[in-house]
Amino acid sequence: MIDAQSSSGIVVADGLIKQFGRFAALRGVTAQFAAGKLYVIVGDNGAGKTTFLRTVAGLAPQTHGKISVLGSSKIKNVRAQIGYMAHPSLLYDEMTGIENLSYFAGLYGLPLSRCREVMAAVKLDPDLERPIGQYSQGMRQRMSLARAILNDPKLLLLDEPFSNVDLRSAHEMVGLLAQMRDRGKTLFVVTHQPGLLESIADEFVWMEAGKITRRTPHLQVPQ
Repeated sequence: MIDAQSSSGIVVADGLIKQFGRFAALRGVTAQFAAGKLYVIVGDNGAGKTTFLRTVAGLAPQTHGKISVLGSSKIKNVRAQIGYMAHPSLLYDEMTGIENLSYFAGLYGLPLSRCREVMAAVKLDPDLERPIGQYSQGMRQRMSLARAILNDPKLLLLDEPFSNVDLRSAHEMVGLLAQMRDRGKTLFVVTHQPGLLESIADEFVWMEAGKITRRTPHLQVPQ
């Protein structure tokens, strides 16, 4: 059994079960993840990848079992140290990029300069007056990443960050994720394009039918 205040892992799951009615999206996940590493979560649709990510983020509390994140079993107490990029952009279409980030920055008490910094980091122009609703899908994805890293989180959770992103932009995003990992951040990336992260990933985490079935240091198809 895990200790809720365990310092041995930044994310520690013990017998994690998440049910939606009679359907179990997570089925007894027990795993430990070290700080300062980039984990790529792979698996078929319905494998439980997004549910696991949302449970770590505290957005889908477990039905049974235990989870400790950043040393706390009460994820709400450490939520300010977590960045989460959902598959939907979660942005306000009628606002510009800088207006979106300014709104979220206000929730964290961050200055406007931080908004401009993260937009530049994802290769977007903070002075662009176009509303988000007129962004391309690739621009929206980069904007969503900017929102997720705005608070300089210790733990970054990304769900399909490369969806509909052109190859050049995807590689730029990969470079930014590598820089964050090298600065001691911990990253979990759910993606159907794991090859993009092969050169920087510390570990590939394979999921199937709500369980972690294999963890490998290199991208390879489980036997």
